[in-house]
Amino acid sequence: MRLIITGATGNVGTALLHRLRAGSEDHELVGVARRPPAQVPPYDGLQWHAIDVAHPDAVNLLRPVFEGADAVIHLVWAFQPTHDRNYLRRVGVDGTLAVATAAEAAGVAHLVHMSSGAVYSPARGRTVDESAPREGVQGSVYSVDKAAAEAGLDAFEEDSSVVVARVRPGFIGQQAAGSELGRYTLPRGIPAGVLKFLPLLPLDRSLAIPAVHADDVADALTKIVFERATGAYNLSVDPPLGTEEFGAALHARPVHVPRSLLALLIDATWRVHAQPIHRGWIDLAYSVPLLDSARARRELHWEPRYSAQETLDEAVRGFIGGDAGDSPVLRRRSPFDGTR
Repeated sequence: MRLIITGATGNVGTALLHRLRAGSEDHELVGVARRPPAQVPPYDGLQWHAIDVAHPDAVNLLRPVFEGADAVIHLVWAFQPTHDRNYLRRVGVDGTLAVATAAEAAGVAHLVHMSSGAVYSPARGRTVDESAPREGVQGSVYSVDKAAAEAGLDAFEEDSSVVVARVRPGFIGQQAAGSELGRYTLPRGIPAGVLKFLPLLPLDRSLAIPAVHADDVADALTKIVFERATGAYNLSVDPPLGTEEFGAALHARPVHVPRSLLALLIDATWRVHAQPIHRGWIDLAYSVPLLDSARARRELHWEPRYSAQETLDEAVRGFIGGDAGDSPVLRRRSPFDGTR
């Protein structure tokens, strides 16, 4: 199969390349990234195209790359800089539509879109399947844009011959993404290693976050592509991550702090550029529903290998240890590194 992977150098993209390379099938893999990586495993041997899906002419840039492909797996998303709202929307919402339009123009039959459990309307503590309302959490830029990207695909599918699958995971973790996570969450000048000495963990005790390992997401994506599956698939493992799980991973004692107070503190420090986390991530963490993954298990025969706690433990080890990969996205973080 000829497979195009946009965002092939990121957290999930790297896991997917490892998964595809480990299989017995011989595929022609093509990577699309704003910054192509060096020719080292698992990025070696791919055809690489340096294209920013947020470019005004992205459709025309992507179309010749997509020609002859059996499927396009769209993984591109921008998480930072959170102060550049227009850029985030151009990448997430406009970029997704550009990829879909280019796929149709190139005659691609199958598009797999990396969505998120964040597309769902607030339903804290409830478990939802793929039919739940998808209006997102209004305080979260990430959630609103994920919902808007899916709405764009809804309209696209009405008049298109391209079949679309949407993957809706919870928090995705793996050790190699530790430095990337550090750039997205830590203030400049603060080394991640300081978290080893964190005695207390201030969190609202109502926290419950669905999670899944990057390798398990890659396995689901592979199954979707090979089976030409369509529709939406939630991906998470039970039980969800709460304050006790985060405390165990960080070896810190959870202390209850109301989410409203956490949000105020995050918002105040973000506004003065003291740290990169937008308060929308707090709003999302305490509004996102839990995910029923029965459809993926039933139709894709998807069986995750990692528990939520194992995923979190690995992500925290990578975060504190500054673990990195060999792509520009997964590069090793320095305390003064930029976010993009």
